[in-house]
Amino acid sequence: MSTEIKVPVLPESVADATVTLWHKKPGDSIRRDENLVDLETDKVVLEVPSPVDGVISKILRETGETVTSDELLGIIEEGKVEAAAKNETSAEDETSAEDEPKPDAAKPAAEATPVKDNAKLSPSARRVAEEENADLSQVAGTGRGGRITKTDVIKHVRSADTGGQRPEERVKMTRLRSTIAKRMKQAQNTAAILTSFNEVDLKAVMDLRKKYKETFEQEHGVKLGLMSFFVKAVCSALRKYPIVNASLEDDEIVYHGYQDIGIAVSTERGLMVPILRNAELMSLAEAELGIREFAGRARDGSITLEDLQGGTFSITNGGTFGSLLSTPLLNPPQSAILGMHTIKDRAVVDQGEVVVRPMMYIALSYDHRIIDGKDAVLFLVAIKDALEDPARLLLNL
Repeated sequence: MSTEIKVPVLPESVADATVTLWHKKPGDSIRRDENLVDLETDKVVLEVPSPVDGVISKILRETGETVTSDELLGIIEEGKVEAAAKNETSAEDETSAEDEPKPDAAKPAAEATPVKDNAKLSPSARRVAEEENADLSQVAGTGRGGRITKTDVIKHVRSADTGGQRPEERVKMTRLRSTIAKRMKQAQNTAAILTSFNEVDLKAVMDLRKKYKETFEQEHGVKLGLMSFFVKAVCSALRKYPIVNASLEDDEIVYHGYQDIGIAVSTERGLMVPILRNAELMSLAEAELGIREFAGRARDGSITLEDLQGGTFSITNGGTFGSLLSTPLLNPPQSAILGMHTIKDRAVVDQGEVVVRPMMYIALSYDHRIIDGKDAVLFLVAIKDALEDPARLLLNL
């Protein structure tokens, strides 16, 4: 009995997908729920599992082709897994010991076959490994749970001796990178982007973290980080200045009665912005747990399209990489984004005395078509006040 393999139904916001990697070829056996093919959309990589046990009889869409919802990808003949497995076993048994290569004639490790079935290999890493014919047996994964990432594979390939040459390569942009480029340029072309700056003394927040970090982690199972304080401070400021939480559609301003906060996460495939839904209702612990979960899923490739859709405001933290100051770009259709930066001990004046404080520059990029400079500046001041006196968050001040 033949079973058709089709493209999953894509969300309305995703028009099509690209076939990036077939894990099986015609004639190979496959088990039910085993990953058969990877499809890359503008936002995530979708894994298409086999619905039945069987053998691949036809592949109708090759790597690199563009496909749409419900389009036919290939055909599986059901119920032939056992027979195929027996044939493979028989073929192996026919190979005599005399035909096996001698130890001194074995292939060098560099020429070994890629680890195609490694369960800890991300889809993009597997694709690069196969293209480069890389031996991953000695590669230590740096991803979540020891997962081998695309970056790990590229570093492994480039670590080989180049023989003094100056190599170059041309790599076609992924759909995600291409989409990011288009959206960023769209933001610049359509919005009147302006950026305002302020600085925050984080001593009070740092003291709170130091005092309660062990108790917090024991109680909630997650570390008390900085991002949750910023999320809560942003929610408090958005409540005071709802125009910053609004968006522009044609000639109408849409005011959102909820605060869905996007948290920018850097991954091997590019920047992703998963959404914390109803962040205004979250505690610090809930925010930390949500951020940790999304960051892990974004980096190991298990993030879903639903996790990335929507959002009324975004936060990006360039300070993770050492950025002192930047002007973040809007994430359309949102009208504003907050940029966090690295924390530096600086000399500041406090009540007439020069003291050393952990200071951070913060930046708010906003669409000046609907947000006035006054609201943007006061919004930043509200964030500053909340972080410099965290008790204001508890008291809703």
